[in-house]
Amino acid sequence: MTGSAGSGGPLKILFCAAEVAPFVKVGGLADVAGALPKSLKKLGHDVRIIMPGYAQIKREALGVRPMDAPPVQVPGGGDPAPLSQAMMGDVPVYLVENEEYFGRNAVYGFPDDPERFLYFCRAVLGALEGLGWAPDVIHCNDWHTAIIPHWLHHRTDLPAAVRGASSLLTIHNLAYRGEFDPKTTVLPWLDPRSLHAGPDGRFDFLTQAIYDADLINAVSERYAHEITTPGYGEGLHDVLASRANQLRGILNGIDYERFDPATDPDIAQNYSVDSLEGKTACKIALQQEAGFDVAERTPLIGVVGRLADQKGFDLVAKMLEPFLAEVNAQIVILGTGEPKYHDLFREMAAHNRRQIAAYLTFDEKLAQRIYAGSDVFLMPSRFEPCGLGQMISLRYGTVPLVRATGGLADTVVDYQPTTDRGTGFVFRSYDATPLTYTFGRALEIYRIPDRWRAIQQRGMRQDFSWTASAQKYVDTYRESQEYHRAH
Repeated sequence: MTGSAGSGGPLKILFCAAEVAPFVKVGGLADVAGALPKSLKKLGHDVRIIMPGYAQIKREALGVRPMDAPPVQVPGGGDPAPLSQAMMGDVPVYLVENEEYFGRNAVYGFPDDPERFLYFCRAVLGALEGLGWAPDVIHCNDWHTAIIPHWLHHRTDLPAAVRGASSLLTIHNLAYRGEFDPKTTVLPWLDPRSLHAGPDGRFDFLTQAIYDADLINAVSERYAHEITTPGYGEGLHDVLASRANQLRGILNGIDYERFDPATDPDIAQNYSVDSLEGKTACKIALQQEAGFDVAERTPLIGVVGRLADQKGFDLVAKMLEPFLAEVNAQIVILGTGEPKYHDLFREMAAHNRRQIAAYLTFDEKLAQRIYAGSDVFLMPSRFEPCGLGQMISLRYGTVPLVRATGGLADTVVDYQPTTDRGTGFVFRSYDATPLTYTFGRALEIYRIPDRWRAIQQRGMRQDFSWTASAQKYVDTYRESQEYHRAH
C-alpha cells in the first residue's frame, strides 16, 4: 500500500455503479468507476466496488468467481441474489447476480430499468450484512444507485451494516434521471409518502438523491455551477441551487498507466513529450488504415464519442462538408449513437473517401490509434459534464478543439498567438460559424510547426491523472460524514 490515508485515518468506502471498466462499459461512468477506486486504494483507504453481474461480462478472462456464501437476502423481498467476486488490482469487486434482470444483451434501455436497478440497490444494502463489512461512506453514481441516499435518509429499518454510513452522490450526466410513475409501477421498498416529486411533477431516482444525499458532486467545477442554471439544470436547477452548500465539483481524471503513448501497445509507434517522432508514424498508419492519401502535413482530425446532439454533432453535420471543400484536411470519426448520424456520416464517407472515414462502432483499440494518430481532436459539445476524450488527446499530443462548457472549459486553455500560450482551441457560442472559425484558427497555427509542437508539448505536460482528484474525493467523503453526523 502506498500513499497516506490522511489525518482522519483510513476510510471504508463502498463504490456503487451500474458499469465499471473493464467489466462492462457504456460510457464515461465506467472509466471513472474503474479508475477512481484504485487511486483511493493507493491513498490507503479500504474501497470496494459493487455492480450488477451482467451476462456480457467476460467472467473467465476477468477472474470473476462465485462467492462461497449464501445468496443475499434482498430487503423488500424478491429472489435472493448470489454474489460473485473479482479483483481489480487490489480492489475487490462484488457482482450482484440475477438472471432475470441482468442476464440480458444490453446494460440499459429496457422498460423495467427502474425495477432492475431498484433491485440492485436493495441487494447492495443486503449484501453488506453477509460480507461482515460496514462502510463509512457509500458513494453512489448517477440515477441507477441514487435511491440509496434516499433510503439512508428516510428508512428506519436499514440493515445494521449501513446504519451510520454517509452518502455521496456523483452526477455524471444530469440528463438521465431514471423516471418512474409511482401510481402505475410497483417498486418494492419505496414509500410514496417520502418521495420527492421533481419540479415538473414527475418522479425519478436522481431527484430523490439530490434532496437526500449528504453531499453531491458533479464531475467538473464548471458543470457543478452550470447545473444550477436553467440552461443546464434539466428542470432541477432550483433544487440543486437550494443545495449549493452541499454541492461540489471534482474533475474526473484518466488512468495515466492505461493512457500513455510511451507504452501503449495499440498504437503504431510509441513516443513521449520529449520525443514526438513516433507520433508521425502513428499518423501515417491511421491515414493508411482510413484509406486516405498519406501526407504528413495534411491536417488529420480525430473524433471519438457518442454520436448525439449533446456531443455537438448537429454542428459538425452543418459545417463539415463545406469546410472540407475549402480546406485540405482529413477526418476520422469513431462512435455509435443516433441513427440519423449513422446515416449521415456513412453517406458523407461514401461520397468523399479521400477526406472522411466513419467507423460506426465501438472499437477501443481503434480509439487509441485515433488519439495517437490525429493532429486535432474535436469535441464541440452542447454540454459536457467532464469529458475524458479531451484529456486523453492532451496526453497523446493531439490538440483538442472544444466548446467552452463543463469539463472542456476546465481542462483546455485556448491558444492565444500574442502570448503563445494555451493547450488547445476553444469556441464559446453553440453555432457552426464559430466552430468553423476556430478550425481556421487552429489550422493557421498548424502551419507553423514550432508553435504547434509547443502546444502539443504543453498539453502532454498537463496532469489530469486521478491522484489529485482522488484526494479531493477523500476530503469530500470526510465532509459527508460531518454533514451526516450534524443532520
